[in-house]
Amino acid sequence: MSTLDLFRLDGQAVVITGASSGLGAGFARALSGAGADLVLAARRADRLAELAAELRADGGRVETVTADVSLPEDCSRVAGHAIERFGRIDALVNNAGLGSAVSSLKETPEGFRRLIDVNLNGVFWMSQAAARRMTHGGSIVNVSSVLGLVAPRYPQAAYAASKAGVIGLTRNLAGEWSGRRGIRVNALCPGYFDSEMTAGEGDLLRTMVAEQSMLGRFGRQEELDGALLFLLSAASSYVTGTTLTVDGGLTSY
Repeated sequence: MSTLDLFRLDGQAVVITGASSGLGAGFARALSGAGADLVLAARRADRLAELAAELRADGGRVETVTADVSLPEDCSRVAGHAIERFGRIDALVNNAGLGSAVSSLKETPEGFRRLIDVNLNGVFWMSQAAARRMTHGGSIVNVSSVLGLVAPRYPQAAYAASKAGVIGLTRNLAGEWSGRRGIRVNALCPGYFDSEMTAGEGDLLRTMVAEQSMLGRFGRQEELDGALLFLLSAASSYVTGTTLTVDGGLTSY
């Protein structure tokens, strides 16, 4: 196998949550281009259908499932659909997530719990459902955030707590599953990228990134796709339990 072939995902079945828009939709395009068969999961069925039609037009093999990852039964249904359609699950991208910017003194129990339910609990339920069916090993990538590593510049207690929790969960699952089950588990920590979640942030956030990161700008989708592909593919076969940060130098400045 050549070095470039190590990054291919031909014939591998990959589940992506939160795939209806933003980074998740970009991930789907990149992984389909690398040869993966995809199961795309999200709450918005219409967005999933549009993306699936686009990828199929380019020759991709794509299935869609409407699901809420905060519900364990939905996660089991997504994993079961992958087995039913492709006969296996080789990789999982836990990308589904919610954002918030609420003062800690104004945060409601309902808002905090909902965000933790999706961003952290959903990662666990989906990982559990997939790992139970990864009988031949595999790779799980949990999408965290730089806000799980450093203090947010805005009031985001629930979001930061959830993303820090994802990093801790990643290490634990890697310790449990890598040696015994051959399932590598890693975290991907993006900085600020152009996406649906950051679209409404305005100039203040861009000014902060320009001043407080080494590259001085938001990232582009393709600059994150390569990192994900590395963690999912055979190119990272000796990498597990780690956190890969892709943030333009924000956390190192």
